[in-house]
Amino acid sequence: MKEVTKEVYLKWYEDMLLWRKFEDKLAALYIQQKVRGFLHLYNGQEAVLAGALHAMDLTKDKMITAYRNHVQPIGMGVDPRNVMAELLGKATGTSKGMGGSMHIFSKEHGFYGGHGIVGAQIPVGAGIAFADKYFNTGGVTLTYFGDGAARQGSLHEAFNMAMLWKLPVVFIVENNGYAMGTSVERTANHTDIWKLGLGYEMPCGPVDGMNPVKVAEAMHEAIERARRGDGPTFLEMKTYRYRGHSMSDAQLYRSKEEVEEYKKIDPITQVLDVILDQKYATEEEIEVIDQRVKDLVEECAKFAEESPYPDLQQLYDVVYAQEDYPFTPHKL
Repeated sequence: MKEVTKEVYLKWYEDMLLWRKFEDKLAALYIQQKVRGFLHLYNGQEAVLAGALHAMDLTKDKMITAYRNHVQPIGMGVDPRNVMAELLGKATGTSKGMGGSMHIFSKEHGFYGGHGIVGAQIPVGAGIAFADKYFNTGGVTLTYFGDGAARQGSLHEAFNMAMLWKLPVVFIVENNGYAMGTSVERTANHTDIWKLGLGYEMPCGPVDGMNPVKVAEAMHEAIERARRGDGPTFLEMKTYRYRGHSMSDAQLYRSKEEVEEYKKIDPITQVLDVILDQKYATEEEIEVIDQRVKDLVEECAKFAEESPYPDLQQLYDVVYAQEDYPFTPHKL
């Protein structure tokens, strides 16, 4: 695995802080009714993404996930201004304002959504991996889903075919403890979700999803296994979300004390502690990073708010073109 150096820790801190503050800004914009529909935030789960990115080859690896999907494309290289514009439904967004919060997408950067149907991305991720194997690209697809989606039937079909064909895919369940408002203990008679892989003789196991180093180590092993043609791995990232399932979630199923307990192992705090303990940066240098992140988030919000809404014509352009129907000519 690539060495976890001083530079890596500093990048992790700045990236994870950006993702956290980006989501916080979206929450504020949602309350102002500038973000409409549903809004699912990633606060608390940042180490899962940071560790994975350290192990990936972004020139050919791909990622697909569910609807908690704003910060993943940013980590993969998408301009955060365009991501925020998409959330505000603006024409400068990643999908020209037509996707919104749950459907961020960037083929250019290998990010394949953003899927609103629970568990829908699991077989799609296996399909992307099949294409990589068929065309011999050397790429690996990281397929993320939540603990609730682990109960979806298509998971078993995808697992079976992925193992049968040794597809270059890593399946990752982000177990944040609650499927919407239902705890893992209430959804099945077992709580170790990773053990579902045993039924297919798929390498599998639990990972500390609050620590980016642990995530990077597990992801490196799984990605390299897939890349050399040995097939998929199933990892259970044990993580936690500090906010509700979505902005409309009253969180009556858990106590504030429980949330505060998990904040003691906040992934951003863990990384910052290492930086300060190892003297990778001074307090003053950390303040500079903090200000840089704050300025970027404000820039994203300004860009999104000042961007125009899509033209009405776009509704027709993004559906299909019909040569013998001249009344709505396409412009895209």
